[in-house]
Amino acid sequence: MDFRKILPILGVLVVAAAAALFYKSHMGGSFMGAGPVTTFAPPAGGGPAPASDLLAVSPDDMVLGATGAPVTIVEYASLTCPHCAHFTIDTLPQLKSTYIDTGKVKLVFRDFPLDPLALRAAMLAHCAGKGRYYGFVEVLFQNQKSWAEGEDPDAALAGIAKIGGIGKEQFDHCMADDALAQRVTKSRFDAEKALEIQNTPTFFINGKRFPGAQPFEKFDEAIKPLLNNP
Repeated sequence: MDFRKILPILGVLVVAAAAALFYKSHMGGSFMGAGPVTTFAPPAGGGPAPASDLLAVSPDDMVLGATGAPVTIVEYASLTCPHCAHFTIDTLPQLKSTYIDTGKVKLVFRDFPLDPLALRAAMLAHCAGKGRYYGFVEVLFQNQKSWAEGEDPDAALAGIAKIGGIGKEQFDHCMADDALAQRVTKSRFDAEKALEIQNTPTFFINGKRFPGAQPFEKFDEAIKPLLNNP
């Protein structure tokens, strides 16, 4: 997708202060992503939802494709994860043209932030709104190195937001949204506990685990039997 066409959709600036309430000390692990792996404090509202509920598509989900598509791919990803960026940049275009645009598959993107920066970036994407969400995610992945690996990631994200034409007041309001930060955090918490997610990206194709940023051919192999035998 042409970055120049996506820039007008960009919504909000990012600051660290609001996100700081929702993470704590670092830990080791097998998560694949840029930056440290962080154990987030459990969000308010009780324990994780049941696995069956997590894999069902809800009205709040960000869905790419026809809602009635017979095959559902649920993706858990972090915006600071280079493997997740690889999937979006190298695999998703063919998956989209072959299956999503033809009404056979829908993709549901779920937040699994690996670190505080990923949490802030996820909040940024959500603030763009449902209609602009996937374009925003694509831009963040396409330009991941410039903001996730730079000396001042927040400033880099702020630059993207400024080019997108969103003022500081709107940005401040979005990043002060405690409910949004809790929702993004809960997405990871639920998946980590109920679905035992251990790396990103992790996919579920019609409920069956499909780990890793695999090439289109592997997705093709998994999807075809589901269309032939719904």
